[in-house]
Amino acid sequence: MKTYWRVRVSATLAAVGVALGAFGAHGLKDLLGSVPNGMETWKTAVFYHLVHAVVMTVLALLGVAPRAWGLFLGGVLIFSGSLYAMVSLGMKWMGPVTPLGGVLLLAGWLTIALRPE
Repeated sequence: MKTYWRVRVSATLAAVGVALGAFGAHGLKDLLGSVPNGMETWKTAVFYHLVHAVVMTVLALLGVAPRAWGLFLGGVLIFSGSLYAMVSLGMKWMGPVTPLGGVLLLAGWLTIALRPE
């Protein structure tokens, strides 16, 4: 049951990533004219969001590395989420939060790399 739940969360996270990517490409361009590097920051958020959503889906389907899966979830929410908030809502104070998400993403990868056989 836990595996199925993780698959659903992962797939939903991926769908949200696609929607945010489309929104950035089509609906956000005019709004970001005054935000320096706004589109590039948005693209970075979407890229990390989608890459890790795919990896999370694979982990969930295989039923392996639940700790890494959780680290990736937290990493996407904090890393990409803080970038989305900075760009779309002008929440500049989220800048120092972004690296925490990056650390969680790195920890997820290291959890997989150091996983015993």
